[in-house]
Amino acid sequence: MQIHDIQAAMEAVLFAAGEPLTPDKIAEAVGLDIATAKKLLDDFAQQLNNDRRGVELLVLDGKYQLCTKAKFAPQVRKALEIRRNTPLSQAAMEVLAIIAYNQPVTRAFVDQIRGVDSAAVIAGLSNKGLIEEKGRLELPGRPLTYGTTDNFLRCFHISSASELPQVNRVQERTGAVTWTEASRKEAGPGASGSKT
Repeated sequence: MQIHDIQAAMEAVLFAAGEPLTPDKIAEAVGLDIATAKKLLDDFAQQLNNDRRGVELLVLDGKYQLCTKAKFAPQVRKALEIRRNTPLSQAAMEVLAIIAYNQPVTRAFVDQIRGVDSAAVIAGLSNKGLIEEKGRLELPGRPLTYGTTDNFLRCFHISSASELPQVNRVQERTGAVTWTEASRKEAGPGASGSKT
């Protein structure tokens, strides 16, 4: 098979899958070793970015997914009559941040940091596909643990959780632990009026 034909086969596999695929699954599907498959996938991603195409190849936590380009989202929504998702509430953003920066975590951990019950918020984030169950702890009651999903990475336009903004832990006099953006600390006095 010619390289162009192999990349076309990869494109077909990625399109049909509709979800992120690991390089080894793609390599197996097209009959290549993983290193060669990765090289061809990276070349294919570059081609899609350079050409005036409506799709792009994203790398999400080491997996590949064929997606429409973000700039065409209005046209895609209109064509599919998809209503814009309602924005996340402040509570949902808090819970999502706690999970994203500490994953995998239990609901009890999230509740302890927030000081309120987070069951409904966690259920909502799970329904939106932003978080998912990651397993159970070997503790009494075997509590569920939660972590972020590939959909979370896609929504926030990052490839892995390591690309999240850096944060500092601040121990307050009360003993409560809160999270603040490191950049806010460096921004100086003008940043003190901004919301947390």
